[in-house]
Amino acid sequence: MPAEAGSIEPHIPGLRRFARALVRGDRERADDLVQDSLERALSSWHLRRAEGDLRGWLYTILYNRFLSEQHRQKRRGVHDALSESIESELPQITGGQDAALEHRDLMRAFAALPEEHRSVLFLVGVEDLSYEQAARVLGVPIGTVMSRLSRGRERLRLFLNHDLGAPRSTPRREK
Repeated sequence: MPAEAGSIEPHIPGLRRFARALVRGDRERADDLVQDSLERALSSWHLRRAEGDLRGWLYTILYNRFLSEQHRQKRRGVHDALSESIESELPQITGGQDAALEHRDLMRAFAALPEEHRSVLFLVGVEDLSYEQAARVLGVPIGTVMSRLSRGRERLRLFLNHDLGAPRSTPRREK
């Protein structure tokens, strides 16, 4: 196994989680995105700064591959719909209906958030990246990360407290 692959391997589970969050739970699409990103990382290994943050570099590659895929789909007219597979991933608990329903509601709310909120919430809240690392991965200023994180958390809180309907990924147009 090349040294590059050995360095990358510990980061694969986190990359898979991030990819699944970006593609709203579609496992096949997430696995394809991770594989494509890893291929890109290995083929570009010589361009990587040796003293740089490997984890951040890998997440940046994955996020950029995701954005490229999104742009390509928009050009083709393919629209991403809320994945129904989220409900099939509820914990298999006997008698714990409330927890399962709360989990389902959280996953629906998270999936319905705009991509910029989902990605920041995931990187900071789940993968425990610093604001600075998340800003580098997403290619935005730290202030933008903090703002998106705040707005994303607020929308999730409002939805889970039933103060709002499901968060909309695009604003409604008034007629």
